[in-house]
Amino acid sequence: MINPPVHRSQLANGITVLTIANPSADIVSGRFFIPAGGRWELSAQAGLAQLLTSVMMKGTQQLSALEIADRVESVGAGLSADTTTDYIKMSLKTVKSDLVDIFKLAAEILRTPSFPESQIELERKLILQAIRSQTEQPFNNAYRQLRTALYGEHPYSRSSLGTATTMAQISRQDLVDYHQTHIRPDRLIISLAGRITPTEAIELVAQVFDDWEIPQIEPPVLLTQKVTTNPQYQVEHQATQQAIVMLGYLAPAIHDPDSIALKLIDSYLSNGMSSRLFVELREKRGLAYDVSAFYPTRLDTSHFAVYMGTAASNTQIAVSGLRAEVDRLCLEPLSAAELQTAKDKLLGQYALGKQTNGQLAQTYGWYELLGLGVDFDSQFSQAIQQLTSAQLQTVADKYLSTPYISIVSPEQQLVSSQV
Repeated sequence: MINPPVHRSQLANGITVLTIANPSADIVSGRFFIPAGGRWELSAQAGLAQLLTSVMMKGTQQLSALEIADRVESVGAGLSADTTTDYIKMSLKTVKSDLVDIFKLAAEILRTPSFPESQIELERKLILQAIRSQTEQPFNNAYRQLRTALYGEHPYSRSSLGTATTMAQISRQDLVDYHQTHIRPDRLIISLAGRITPTEAIELVAQVFDDWEIPQIEPPVLLTQKVTTNPQYQVEHQATQQAIVMLGYLAPAIHDPDSIALKLIDSYLSNGMSSRLFVELREKRGLAYDVSAFYPTRLDTSHFAVYMGTAASNTQIAVSGLRAEVDRLCLEPLSAAELQTAKDKLLGQYALGKQTNGQLAQTYGWYELLGLGVDFDSQFSQAIQQLTSAQLQTVADKYLSTPYISIVSPEQQLVSSQV
């Protein structure tokens, strides 16, 4: 599939509109992005954005939760809201004939949620259950421990769900205040993909949002929190049948040119059953139940991580094995064949991630929020193709030399930090 062109415009009240015309099916998908989420929360209010997006869908000043659900389900549409560390998002999907009605409903939910007390308590209970569920999962515990070591007091150290303590303390007024502060037109990005032209998209957004004025208060300012390097070795014991071993490294945000090389390194280590980690540590040595790597796209300082689920008796061997495979990247350049295979995998996966209208709306809206612009799509592919083995080795040596180590293992298994 050839990527359709992306049209960008901006309304007088600051709303950014992206249109990706893709008339192959009578479907339109949309994303409403607002820079908010966990990165904009006080530590004492961690989970506030998560509770807000959960309750937003449960009533407006004109509609009840049941009426909202009925309007969406009666036409087979999709409408939801969620949050991440870097943004709050609403998503919609509908046939073209119902777009105006569903779009107006999404706008009403975004602008005038009623935050019913009964729904706040219900959603709070559900989130508290999710928090408890996280604490029972060894991978989540290892990742939480790693993030805490990497980021300290930075919001990236926290789960978007918050903690049981912070979630229990959030009040309805906190939700109202957060909504008034962050949900405003000059912070809104709307991306629409599908059977819709740029002219239709702009007219629709203007029709629904033209009366939304920028509030006479300054937009929220994100306080920059410095992340310092201080590698640690941490072990947490949990009643589990296997150990989770995770190595992490502070890594650049997506705006840094080195991030492109790290995306390719991530793909080389973890993309599929022919990836280095899978072949070397699972297939050849039989160490891993599960082994992979990840490098999240972040507005601020990100991280690169490799991990393995293994038998508790193999914990120290797993640490050594993971370190050896990462260290090889710093010491040995990839062969021409390895480099080309990694590029083909990454670009193939990247293309498959933009097949649906929902994926297109998500991708380009996210790029806009990141400040990368609509041209980043083609720039990314070109940059990947131009990377050399020597450049990958240089970037690996720059960022992947000394890891933070996080382990979750059964209490009876003694784990040594002398690895």
